[in-house]
Amino acid sequence: MGKIVVTNTLGELSTNCYTVYDTETREAFMIDPCANAPFLIDMVNNQRFKLKAMLLTHGHWDHIGAVPALREAFPEAKLYAADAEKNVLSDIGKNLSAMFGTPLTLEADEWLSEGDILNFAGLDIECLLVPGHTEGGMCYYIKSENWIFSGDTLFAGSIGRSDFPTGDGELLISKISEKILSLPDETVVYSGHGPRTKVGIEKSENMFF
Repeated sequence: MGKIVVTNTLGELSTNCYTVYDTETREAFMIDPCANAPFLIDMVNNQRFKLKAMLLTHGHWDHIGAVPALREAFPEAKLYAADAEKNVLSDIGKNLSAMFGTPLTLEADEWLSEGDILNFAGLDIECLLVPGHTEGGMCYYIKSENWIFSGDTLFAGSIGRSDFPTGDGELLISKISEKILSLPDETVVYSGHGPRTKVGIEKSENMFF
């Protein structure tokens, strides 16, 4: 029995949507259903995934665009996001959908806080609140697999922008250091854009630290 991460890079900004599943049970969850909902729906159906949840790292338009269609297609899959991100998800100015995409607001089925533990696909998923890119940026840490899904908080060789509404650059750098770079060096970082990296690499090579 194994756990697999499927990466699909979708949408105008080449956003990474991750689907994590158990090879035996086919239970799955999706992180940042960003765009191209028909493709994602077909993938879930063709792979016989049992989609149990959608987890948002933050509320920007390029990370949430496929959510409404996926909710309709898979009503059993609840939407999870940080409680601190309510203002971004509910405001078309703060989530940038008014400026760049089709105006969209979302209400999560379950609102998350720092330290919450979810369990999907047989994995314990720890919720780490890492604000700075947005006020409710949430990273998802799976200790058993040495994985963290960082959204637009931390990239390979860079960090997220902090000049959008609710952003705070100093806070972002501080919280990345506290919450992410304190994890084991071998932890694989799955970012919202670009290639994956590792905590140890970012500690030694990222120009922001």
